[in-house]
Amino acid sequence: MSTPHLRVLVANEREDRIALVTTLVTGLGHRVIAGSTDVGAVGALTAHELPDVALVGLGTSSAHALELIERIVQEAECPVIAVLEGRDAAFVDEAAKRGVFAYIVDSTPEELQSALDITLHRFSEYHNLQGAFGRRSQTERAKGILMERHQIDEQHAFEMLRDQSRRTGRKLIDIAGSILESHPLLPVTNPAGAVVRDGRTAQTP
Repeated sequence: MSTPHLRVLVANEREDRIALVTTLVTGLGHRVIAGSTDVGAVGALTAHELPDVALVGLGTSSAHALELIERIVQEAECPVIAVLEGRDAAFVDEAAKRGVFAYIVDSTPEELQSALDITLHRFSEYHNLQGAFGRRSQTERAKGILMERHQIDEQHAFEMLRDQSRRTGRKLIDIAGSILESHPLLPVTNPAGAVVRDGRTAQTP
């Protein structure tokens, strides 16, 4: 099922290509919120307009197109798609290094819509996966802090997180986040049994 009413940013060095892509996009029922040829302005334009997807075309200069992609990727929370008049493996490779999410070659409106649907779906899956990896990393770091602080193994550290989650009714990831935020303020016990505070060592009672 097609994604309805996307807000699309179109960027290209060539005005005629912006006009062509704009016609295709609006013909599919989407809204072009901005068109830009200016590398210097496209980053701020992206941050202000918050597009659902950005279509960046290869004009007369590949360097110009690559810089457009780089600026948009830095500001956007949306996929950036390179729109090419013909296949260009070298450009696609360089664009990928700068964060472009997909590329399409000039095609019919139906093929463009299909490319948009697939790209947005994959972009969503990518962000969900990133979130999963981020949550796993956060939990692992919290376990490491507990292991060091209490001189326990990984299993016991996980059980501490799980038990605290059950007692408080909070998600385990939230418990892990709280530990990460507060651990720089906690005293650390060294193997000799001394407590270290503010870089100074004091014997425990």
